Amino acid sequence: MSGQEIEFEILSDGAGKRKAVIKDGKIEYDGALYDELYFEAPNPSTAFAQESFMLAGVTIGKQFHWQRKENLVFAGALKIIVDRGNLLAINVIGVEDYLLSVISSEMSANCSLELLKAHAVISRSWVMARMEQGREDAASEQPVVDKEADVVEYVKWYDHQEHKLFDVCADDHCQRYQGLTRATGENVRKAVDATWGQILTYGGRLCDARFSKCCGGVMEKFSTCWEDKDYPYLQPLPDTADHKHGGRIFCDTADPAVISQILNGYDRQTQDFMSWEAEWSREEVSRMVAGKSGVDLGMIQQFILLERGESGRIYKLEIKGDKRTLIVGKELEIRRLLSDSHLKSSAFDIEYILDGKPSDASSWDHVILKGRGWGHGVGLCQIGAAVMASEGYAYTQILSHYYPSSQLTIINE
Repeated sequence: MSGQEIEFEILSDGAGKRKAVIKDGKIEYDGALYDELYFEAPNPSTAFAQESFMLAGVTIGKQFHWQRKENLVFAGALKIIVDRGNLLAINVIGVEDYLLSVISSEMSANCSLELLKAHAVISRSWVMARMEQGREDAASEQPVVDKEADVVEYVKWYDHQEHKLFDVCADDHCQRYQGLTRATGENVRKAVDATWGQILTYGGRLCDARFSKCCGGVMEKFSTCWEDKDYPYLQPLPDTADHKHGGRIFCDTADPAVISQILNGYDRQTQDFMSWEAEWSREEVSRMVAGKSGVDLGMIQQFILLERGESGRIYKLEIKGDKRTLIVGKELEIRRLLSDSHLKSSAFDIEYILDGKPSDASSWDHVILKGRGWGHGVGLCQIGAAVMASEGYAYTQILSHYYPSSQLTIINE
């Protein structure tokens, strides 16, 4: 978290809440100015997470429709530094303690043990792969765009290039990390302990084990969403028992007992994760696209789906206006452009409406996006994995289903 001031509490000293404030490019704290503050964890062991400090007003669900602020409790050490005119709070913590929070922030801590074990393995693999690659990973540059051109092309993908002062952030951009606040129940610790040091590898290298809420029936390949490269263990396969089209789709469920394992309280505001609709008037969508893109298209005339991945996710979209045309990609940029926050996914079809009836692109007053899935769809589908666990699949089988050809490997042994 960052801001002009940060309110926190060190739980071991009984001193109560305190505050650090930015002043003259330094940290004002307890009557003095500092370049950095560092509060050690009461227990440096990475084997037994203990509550160490509280941060007040942490933003979770950043830029999504459920965005809110909460007071969260964390294990590990707290470091506060100055970054671009704000204070930045950084939690320094071991990987296994980090996982206790991640798997109970991404899902409910009361999930089935096999699902939590599968998620512990992929979250450990992902964060270790991220640290192994370092902070110089490939990323698309901010496109140089002539916004007055007749055809404006803006294709950008987002990975983790923004993080230069820390390894990973605490929100959906990386992995949800909400401290120990939601890490309740014995299953979370059991899952971490039972899979201690287990990672996914392919060809002797750590797997970039991506995951999303709901693939919508078919997983997506890496290059649809990020850099133009692909991995053999991230394949566009149906979410069925045999990976064949036409079978029962694991993530197509309405079972409240399964859904409640994946969707925390604020996530359950979104029930239409498998199929969903979004509708705007022509005026609304024209204003929204102009505001999000900074490109004045005038009144939008037509949406043209240029390129789709095999799951149906669009990664290049042409938007024709009466002033100019915008070509936009990849999938996350499309989702950001066509929503006040984010569309649930870019796997959608477009229906034009005129006077309440279906029409075509030549004449319409409303547009409806009819979509499938929630998230990018690459790698593990959390809803599908929850169904698999509820049906008796072991965590190793869940991992093999979503990361075919990967190997389960134990490190430090």
